[in-house]
Amino acid sequence: MMGLKKPIQKKTNRFKYWIGRLHLWLGLISGLFVFFLGITGCILAFEREIEDAVQSYRFTSEQNKPLLPPTQLKAIADQALPNKKAHSINYQPGRTTQVVYYHDAPAYYYIVFVNQYTGKVLKVKNMDEDFFRIVIMGHYYLWLPPEIGQPILTTATMIFVFLLISGLILWWPKSKAARKQRFSVRLKSKWRRLNYDLHNVLGFYMTFIVIFIALSGMVMGFQWFAKSVYWVSSGGKSMKVFEETFSDTTSTAKLSLNAAAADKLWAKFVKEDPTFTGSYDVHIPENEKLAVEIAKNPDPTTYWKADYRYFDQHTLKEIEVKHMYGKFSNASIADKISRMNYDVHIGSIAGIPGKIMAFIASLIAASMPVTGIIIWLGRKNKKTKSLKSI
Repeated sequence: MMGLKKPIQKKTNRFKYWIGRLHLWLGLISGLFVFFLGITGCILAFEREIEDAVQSYRFTSEQNKPLLPPTQLKAIADQALPNKKAHSINYQPGRTTQVVYYHDAPAYYYIVFVNQYTGKVLKVKNMDEDFFRIVIMGHYYLWLPPEIGQPILTTATMIFVFLLISGLILWWPKSKAARKQRFSVRLKSKWRRLNYDLHNVLGFYMTFIVIFIALSGMVMGFQWFAKSVYWVSSGGKSMKVFEETFSDTTSTAKLSLNAAAADKLWAKFVKEDPTFTGSYDVHIPENEKLAVEIAKNPDPTTYWKADYRYFDQHTLKEIEVKHMYGKFSNASIADKISRMNYDVHIGSIAGIPGKIMAFIASLIAASMPVTGIIIWLGRKNKKTKSLKSI
């Protein structure tokens, strides 16, 4: 029996050796991208809170006056921003109404902030010049065309997930005595040892948070991965792709204007729930074919709980949809997991504590390539000195 131990030990050491080599070279390949994603992730963690603190035009005190309807706010915003097509009108108590203009071809993204009581335009904002928007485009696409930048960063993220797992394998202590030293950073040790502890110990603690951030990033970056996650979480069902919802253009009961339907439906929502403190997003159809969409979100700090409702603009009849972005009550567990992906990615799924954790995890993730390269350079220099002394 004693003779069996050595081959097993050699096999284990060889496995760790190749894991270590992969960890090293994949870390060197993806390190710069991981550093970039970590730093930009830190910047974006408190985007909403920073904007609220420095952009006063985002707020309008609640008044004992009727709110202006969506079509009127859109008409006012259209005058301030001519030759653009409005995408949605957002209402939220205590906040200025936002009329969003977003289009792919030609590409533009503006937000017009309009006082929902007086109709006064407070700000016309070109989002392509917004600091956080610029950072987001870097975080998602490296400021390259999406079909180029997104696969690069998502592949680097996938490699980083492997590095997290392989790092745990390499780090895991062999004995109880070793465990006592592995779970803490010795601040009073020499700088090389301190750097080693920062890489390994902090890497261990942040793995269980950052792996969710990384995996949720992969869901946004790779369709095949998003569909795979949905297939697993649904027990083998395929994800239903989002499709536009259309009105019945053959109906004889047409309203004179499709915009009038949006006003009627919005007023109905407000009347049915007068104490609602969340947000409404009203989508006025651009033509007579599209449906009116109203998204009712009980918690505007997140997105996953929103109720997406679609209505025929000619008859006001509600249209049921089969994809995940319909009524929240109709969403399956797999639908809800997919819906909450973005909120998981930025930490808002757990409120401010979640954002703090996401910020710290992103900061530590950004430090991993730096501390890892220092460890590699130290070992490389040590080997060089050893060879010279022979």
